Amino acid sequence: MPLSERLRPHRLDGLVGNPRARQELGRWADEWTVGDVPARRAAILVGPPGVGKTSAAVALAEERGWTLVEMNASDARNQASIERVAGRASVSHTLTEPAAAAGHALILLDEADCLTGRVSESGRAAPEPPPLREFLRGRYGTIAALNAAWGLPAPPRTKAFADWAAVPASPGNFAWGRLVAARKDLEEWRASGKTADTSDRGGLGAIARLVRSTRQPIVLTVNDDRPLTRYSAVFRTAALRVRFYPIRPDEISRRLTDIVRAESIPVGPRTIPAIVARAQGDLRAALNDLEAVGPLPPGDAQLEVLGGRDRTADFAGLVAESLTSARFYRGGEVRDRLDAPPDDLLPWVEENVPLFAPSAAHRAAAFRTLGVADLFLCRARRYRTYGLWSYASELLTGGVGLAIRDRAVPASGEAAFPQFLGEMGRSRSMRAVRDAVVAKAGRRFHLSRQKVRAVMLPELEGIVGTARRHRGAAEARARQIVRELQLTPEEVAYLLVTTPDDPTVARLAEPSADLESPATATAEAPREAPPRASPSKEPPASEPPRKRQAQRRLGEFPP
Repeated sequence: MPLSERLRPHRLDGLVGNPRARQELGRWADEWTVGDVPARRAAILVGPPGVGKTSAAVALAEERGWTLVEMNASDARNQASIERVAGRASVSHTLTEPAAAAGHALILLDEADCLTGRVSESGRAAPEPPPLREFLRGRYGTIAALNAAWGLPAPPRTKAFADWAAVPASPGNFAWGRLVAARKDLEEWRASGKTADTSDRGGLGAIARLVRSTRQPIVLTVNDDRPLTRYSAVFRTAALRVRFYPIRPDEISRRLTDIVRAESIPVGPRTIPAIVARAQGDLRAALNDLEAVGPLPPGDAQLEVLGGRDRTADFAGLVAESLTSARFYRGGEVRDRLDAPPDDLLPWVEENVPLFAPSAAHRAAAFRTLGVADLFLCRARRYRTYGLWSYASELLTGGVGLAIRDRAVPASGEAAFPQFLGEMGRSRSMRAVRDAVVAKAGRRFHLSRQKVRAVMLPELEGIVGTARRHRGAAEARARQIVRELQLTPEEVAYLLVTTPDDPTVARLAEPSADLESPATATAEAPREAPPRASPSKEPPASEPPRKRQAQRRLGEFPP
């Protein structure tokens, strides 16, 4: 096991740094030992990586003798998984005896800020199973083997299949579906299109419901608590927020010195200071670096492996520092501390200029400088001349700071998160549904996605929207479109600008007996020789349309 896991403390007192956070976490745990469920049922541990958030939760469980139920980032943490694992643990110790007598189960959800809230968000479409005919052909090979395996013909109404064309592409409601051998094959056919869901879809919503109803303590570890607090008010009212800060260099140095003595790791006199400077308050990174240089001989070989770690600073703090400084080169120094391209810095500066500018004249001067920086960024992207990034970076930090300030002032607080990026994040699920509708309509009408967005999507919204106001023919037309495009309830709700549980969505998305799919009709109909296509004659009205019939001459297209 790595050093960071092997030397994990077993008590809160054994953690390095953050004494106030450890005390708050201990007092929160004392509220659970009384026997009643406290008002704040969850604790959110907020802080950068490697400062002891997960170690604190594990040490708390061992110190109090609680059962630990952990779901980390490598586990499937979607709605179903959380309700199955953490939801069961949240009530398992209180079903038969009081909580004080049975003990508690500490539910640890690591990196909870990376979860998605909506069930349909960031989800991949489930693969469809192959046609039943192809599945059975691959399993049995010949039609005679299929008839023998199913025991066909079977009385009273089950006939043997004459050839593979008589086997339908979907099971439908046939008499052979009641045979035992056929039911087993149908179950395996349906299971062939299912895959294990390892995504995080709906995980945040499941955690929010779990915090409201849990009878056991819950600990969430996050790097940033804003995704949780913006998603639901329960993370603000029913959860204790405990903030962990980067560990001081002297504390990391003492810890590394004790480990070197206890583990007999040979290091040079400059190795530990180099590891501490490289860690930047991350104890786990320091332990990993110490384990990496341990097998090497002390001296320059260890220092060469360490090298230098890029110092990545927080956008909010650096933007606030840049916009409160009146020195151009001070803004450049701030920019050098940020390990990110200027494209990522631009929306932060644009969002916070009105907040930090003392007057309208300063705002105008700052936005003029910001416009020149944006012009450099556009030219860099268009002509691939990324040397212009240096000019844009200096203008975004030193130039805007000099335009917005006549003299330096103390920073009043952190910069605000860009609303544009927040809106894009909140609308991600809706944009995913829209793109799915556009893709299906493009395949059906043989149009590009750009043409579907500009022309077809408004038409589809209008046609489907009439089903809400008019019944009869309008609703039948809308249901036919939903059936042909194979739209899901979420996609129908997007066209209707409503929620998936709307009654109109249920009417349009439900399968109908009078709307039989062409694939099923073609599979169940006996195969006959197709009539020769003629451009001057229309096909008979009683004949179902053939899906693969193609127009081969320009004159065959209708005017």
